Amino acid sequence: MTTIATGNETLTRDALAVLQPGFAGTTAPDWVRRRVGEGLASVALFGRNVVTQEQVASLTQQLRAERDDLLVAIDEESGDVTRLDVHTGSAFPGNYALGAVDDPDLTRRVARELGRRLAECGVSLNWAPSADVNANPDNPVIGVRAFGADTGLVARHTAAYVQGMQSSGVAACTKHFPGHGDTNVDSHHAVPRIDVDEVTLRERELVPFRAAIEAGTQAIMSAHILVPALDPERPGTLSRRVLTDLLRGELGYDGLIVTDGMEMRAIAGAYGLERGVVMAIAAGADAICVGGGLCDEETVLSLRDALVAAVHSGEMPQERLADAAARVRRLARWTVETRRHAAADAAPDPEIGLVAARRALAVRRQGPAAPVDGPVYVATFNPVPNIAVGDVTPWGVGPELERLLPGTTTGTFTGPDAGTEALAAAGARRIVAVVRDEHRHAWMRSALDVLLAARPDTIVVEMGIPQSPPRGAVHIATHGAARVCGVAAAEAIVTG
Repeated sequence: MTTIATGNETLTRDALAVLQPGFAGTTAPDWVRRRVGEGLASVALFGRNVVTQEQVASLTQQLRAERDDLLVAIDEESGDVTRLDVHTGSAFPGNYALGAVDDPDLTRRVARELGRRLAECGVSLNWAPSADVNANPDNPVIGVRAFGADTGLVARHTAAYVQGMQSSGVAACTKHFPGHGDTNVDSHHAVPRIDVDEVTLRERELVPFRAAIEAGTQAIMSAHILVPALDPERPGTLSRRVLTDLLRGELGYDGLIVTDGMEMRAIAGAYGLERGVVMAIAAGADAICVGGGLCDEETVLSLRDALVAAVHSGEMPQERLADAAARVRRLARWTVETRRHAAADAAPDPEIGLVAARRALAVRRQGPAAPVDGPVYVATFNPVPNIAVGDVTPWGVGPELERLLPGTTTGTFTGPDAGTEALAAAGARRIVAVVRDEHRHAWMRSALDVLLAARPDTIVVEMGIPQSPPRGAVHIATHGAARVCGVAAAEAIVTG
């Protein structure tokens, strides 16, 4: 049993220790540094905190001036979801591209190099990888963030990713437990419900998490999803049956349990932020992810006070809060010790991201087509991005084709008239049509219908899940929209 020191100061420090808040700005705010001195053990970085790698390193150095073992977390999946390369697009392909190659050693090398870059920036906890089995191709929030739809493939690449990331001294946080793949609702907006039986859950969703635990993942992130086979009343993040009975008890997991972002509507909208945070810790979570939206000192103080009040009222045992805080501090110590050993062994592998993106390409020639030997028109059909991806990070093949084929221009289109507008903008030039999850967007399919009827020599580049039948004179599936995926696709277009 955890020994509990008496006194409100200990309780307050424990309440601060379980929070992983974000903040605004590219330097360390005074309020964050002050709260670190009072017991805050973690902070989280988002795209708004990033300008350059050097700037992030300076920022984390400022933060650690207050506490050497401060956990610095980031949501750096690479691929479509990137924070470190938020303004340029990722230098690493995402999970789906790595799953398409299906070389666990390549996945391990990519994760190791990504981890090395994060460690250079002072990041010590990465909220990745996604271990979700993307069983529903219409999933609006996972998609290419998953390694694939095959349980065995997802499991072996999840394990390889965890091993690669943690060999760099950065803790991996495997997500979204107990599995967010078989849903058609985004938990940023509402509570997804996964109506699978318990046998399917154990044979499909849980298998990659077992693999991650065996690989030594230091953290696991909960999902705000309702799985009636496990708990018919509460979503995973708030469910003792899911976090304590299943994850801790049955699966034997002893590391840190982190919540997904608590401002997401699945929690904040249904329960309220403060109430949701108390329920999550009481259910068995150890660390609270908050700050993707609310990133001010008042939020941190209100959550701290809510946790303290829950202990004082008897709603939550002080032992549970103390245990959660102890697990956060234990991971903080692990990152310090591991970072020292990993730094000496971290040889750079700077080209591995592009190597992986090239290997992930699937190029199909649908019929005779003249080689591309001059400027083209790139028509990018842009869907509304989900919140995890965001709308800041660029994607596509336009910039690289503009470099390789001078005179090339790019236009972005959306909506029911997208095909007609793109055709008019292209004029007589050869068209490269870039889509993202064509199968999920009727307007996008219609746009390609218009282009291909008028211009059958159009080259189609699918940068999402290639669920729709390939079409176009040449069809290129990149299996993700990272910058390096766009580079690899542009190379394939030019070289034929």
